[in-house]
Amino acid sequence: MMMTRRQLMRTAAAMTAINLDYAFAKEQQPAILKLQRQTIDIDGKPASVYAIVQPNGQWGVTFDYGTPFNVRVVNELSEPSLIHWHGLTPPYDQDGVPDISGPVIPAGGEKTYYFPQTFGGTYWMHSHYRLQEQQLLAAPLIIHYPEKYREYQDAVVMLADFSFTSPQEIYASLIKKRPQNSGRYNNENERDDDGERAHDHAMMMRNSHSASNISNDHGEEDSHDMMAMHENDHDHAMADLNDVVYDAFLANLRTLSDPDVIGISNDGRVLLRVINGATMSNFHVDLGLIEGVLVAVDGQEILPVKGSSFPIATGQRLDILLTVPPNGIAQPIFFNLEGDRRRTGVILARPGAKVQKYSDVSDAVASPVDLSLENNLQAAWPLEIHSADRSYVLDLTGNMEDYIWSINNVVWKSSTPSLMLRKGERVELAMTNRTMMAHPMHLHGHRFQVIEIDQRRFSGALRDTIHIPPGKRVVVAFDADNPGRWAFHCHLAYHMHAGMFATFRYV
Repeated sequence: MMMTRRQLMRTAAAMTAINLDYAFAKEQQPAILKLQRQTIDIDGKPASVYAIVQPNGQWGVTFDYGTPFNVRVVNELSEPSLIHWHGLTPPYDQDGVPDISGPVIPAGGEKTYYFPQTFGGTYWMHSHYRLQEQQLLAAPLIIHYPEKYREYQDAVVMLADFSFTSPQEIYASLIKKRPQNSGRYNNENERDDDGERAHDHAMMMRNSHSASNISNDHGEEDSHDMMAMHENDHDHAMADLNDVVYDAFLANLRTLSDPDVIGISNDGRVLLRVINGATMSNFHVDLGLIEGVLVAVDGQEILPVKGSSFPIATGQRLDILLTVPPNGIAQPIFFNLEGDRRRTGVILARPGAKVQKYSDVSDAVASPVDLSLENNLQAAWPLEIHSADRSYVLDLTGNMEDYIWSINNVVWKSSTPSLMLRKGERVELAMTNRTMMAHPMHLHGHRFQVIEIDQRRFSGALRDTIHIPPGKRVVVAFDADNPGRWAFHCHLAYHMHAGMFATFRYV
């Protein structure tokens, strides 16, 4: 879609303002984020977890659109760490992935992050070092559009799954059947011989196509495979939905036995910003009798969608406009775990509203998170129509029995070659889930658009994390406009840790 001269002038003026703000802010003090330990209450039992807080104790950070991202991270932990800005598009060396974008921050050390912001929305931050994210080293990251939804009150809700068992013990129990020397994301048991590197390179690169039509990449054999996977409509229902049994599910670090009660102003209008910061769990956002309007996903505006229930996969975000009714009763918002009756939630309370108690078990088992909503999302500001300059066919592979997860049957390790791009290319990724577990796939440093689901092309949502159920094929497109080396992985932390990880590289 061609831009008019007036649109070009407006865009140039906006970018000039951003650059002026960026230059001015270089003289401003950065926001301070401290990595600390904290103790929270889990149904009456104390739990020692991590925290990302400002010096005044505020959880996470908020910026205004157009001002630079200017943050100094101070590591007050007794161990190294590194924070990833999930959904943002920083220079690659500020992306926060150990040994890919840069070294870790040592215990007692600090690092300053500084880069321009060109869009707002709902984002979050989390550690990408080992399994610290599982111990709640994560926080909200909100970038406000000052003139957008001014009449709505922000209500930020961040979800988490919690276990009193250490993540190292959880992971050890998951891989207990794994064959020896299978490789791991954290580079233990690494296989570095030249033969294996050559094999990995061949497996990853065999599906790279320059200037190709991705919809024609699948041959007859692949089509037969897909038909077999879809022969039974119960594939997803029979899939492995939750491979970790958690002690609790949290909304703003609380369970439903002592929920976060968010005070709402008299008019009751709310912009509910939901962040699924859970390590391994997908949910359904349940608004009860309220009809909300979904206006953005992963920080990116969509054409509005009305509803009272919306799915949210690990790593994703939803922005929902709603009005709390003036009926004297506080409004619960539940987050129902897929394939289960367990749930967490928050309470939205207008002045004087009665706050009731709610069970953390719902009346019915929540359905698996699928692509029914995704099929109906449309980007408000889609990518310019452009044929692909390069495409990759990526099979999501692995199995629960051995707990080996991979891309194109390659279990990632530090010697695995990057998937190569060129700056300025339109890139398409055709991902087919060959496993019996869903995978929310996250691309660092870029926004992509969903352009195809199961052979149906459409102008879907812009995202950074796409949920792919078993047997499903999803194609996304993005522009290679942020050079560097970028992580691409399943956002189920133990799957990523077990090898479902890759990198893209270009200059």
